[in-house]
This record gives sequence, structure tokens and C-alpha cells, in this order.
Amino acid sequence: MMADRRPPLHMGRPRSFQRALFLVVALALCLLPVLWTLLASFGIMPENVSTNPTLWVLRPTLESYHEIGVQDPRFMLKLLTSVAIAALTTAFTLSISVPAAFAISRSRFRGKDLLVQCLLVLACLPVVSFIMPLRNFLNAVRLYDTFSGTLLAETALYAPLAAYVLYGYVNRVSREQEESAQIDGAGIFQILLRVVLPASAPGVTSTAIILFVLSWNQVLVPLILSMPVNTVPVSMIDFFIYERELEWSVAAAAVAVSFTPIIVFTAASHRFIERFRFGCVGETE
Repeated sequence: MMADRRPPLHMGRPRSFQRALFLVVALALCLLPVLWTLLASFGIMPENVSTNPTLWVLRPTLESYHEIGVQDPRFMLKLLTSVAIAALTTAFTLSISVPAAFAISRSRFRGKDLLVQCLLVLACLPVVSFIMPLRNFLNAVRLYDTFSGTLLAETALYAPLAAYVLYGYVNRVSREQEESAQIDGAGIFQILLRVVLPASAPGVTSTAIILFVLSWNQVLVPLILSMPVNTVPVSMIDFFIYERELEWSVAAAAVAVSFTPIIVFTAASHRFIERFRFGCVGETE
């Protein structure tokens, strides 16, 4: 009779406590900047950091949120512009990357693995390496300094990353389901929409969250390629420079307001975030 190799219960408890403690510390470190910004937006901030101990202002107020429109009356328009660019960039990128990942996964050709790895290399390149080619292209098609040009540039920037991540999900979809649908008379696009897309929905949704956040935080593309399109990250550059010698609480309130779309978008997709796993590039068939 084989001996029970399971560890005693008293050995598992310290490990669980260590993991919980590590998670609490990591979460606290990640949330500390956000908490500091939120406190500053309500006027709770150090009054004079040169003194020892540091003097803090402990009079919470909503005046900073009210003053956002006074300091920058077009801030809400910039917020809506950022939401529109992030949402449309996410939609356009997925509309390209999902069929691309499906086509690569279901194709058989020499150098397929190399192509997938090239997508990862493109995704890892710094944004500044794409600026000049994108600017020349947008000038050629007369989309430089336009809203459409910004969407096109950011879509081209994030499509390799999305295609690489989605390739792992699409590659794990059962081939038998596709063959059954094909026997029933379904075409390639029907198989993609009715079989592949529902089966990889958690991965697509998780990729959409990543794309939305990346597009929302993008600075170089709207700053260099589309000056008239003023997004929140771009406007915050001048806002902080202007606020540096005035009220930091107003700048903190603007940052806090800019958190809202990300929080709403992520909360709406919480069911899929729980199932989120990065698709690993598997062996091709």
C-alpha cells in the first residue's frame, strides 16, 4: 500500500499566509500612487515637504473637480476624444487581428513559426521607431493631422501584438467543430464568426482590454501625428507644466477623472478578466 505523499496541513498554512502577504504588499505598492493622486484631488496633500515632520492639509474638498472646467474648459471634450480613439482603435485592431490570427493558425506554409515570432518582435519595438514611417504614409494618403490618421496609426501600431496574442487562443480552438460546420455548408467567414470567435471570446475580450488601455495611454502618436486631435494624455503634459507652480490638486483631479473610462470598461468585462489567460504560441499542425 502506497504511502500518502500529501504535505501535512500545518505545512500548507504558512505557504498560504506567505502568498497572501505577498499579494497584499504587491497590491499596496501598485495602488499607492493611485491613492496618493485621489487624496490630492480632494485637497489632502503635504503642505510643506521641507519640514520635519511633513505638514499635511486634512481638509477634504471637491473644489479641484469643479475647477477642472475653469482651468481647461475643453477637458471634457478631450476626455471624450480619448474614449472615441481608444474604443475605435480597439475595434479596428480586433477586426484585423482576429482574421489574421485565424488565417495564420489554419495555414500551412514554410516559415510559419518565424512569422509568428516576427509579430512578437514588431510588438516589442518602441513606438518611436514607427513614427517617421507612419508620418510619411499619412502624408502620402493625406491623413496627417486628422482623427482618421490617428486611428489608422494606432491600429497599425497594435495589430502585431493583438495578432500574436490571439494566435494562441485561435490555435487551441477545436478543429472538429470547424469541420462539422464546414460539412453543414458553412463558409470560411461563417466558421470564423460562429465557431472560432465564440470559442475564443475570453481571449478576444481580454485582448480588447489591453488594446483599450494601450491606446488610452498613448502619447507619441497623437502628439506627433495629429496635433489637432488633443487627447487626455497629451493635454496632461501642458496641464502639469501649467499646474506645477499653481494647484497640484486640480491636476490630480484631472488625472482622477481620466481613470473613469478605464474603470468602467474593465468593470464591464470582469467576467472575462477572471478567465483571462495569455494564449501561448503552441506547435503548429
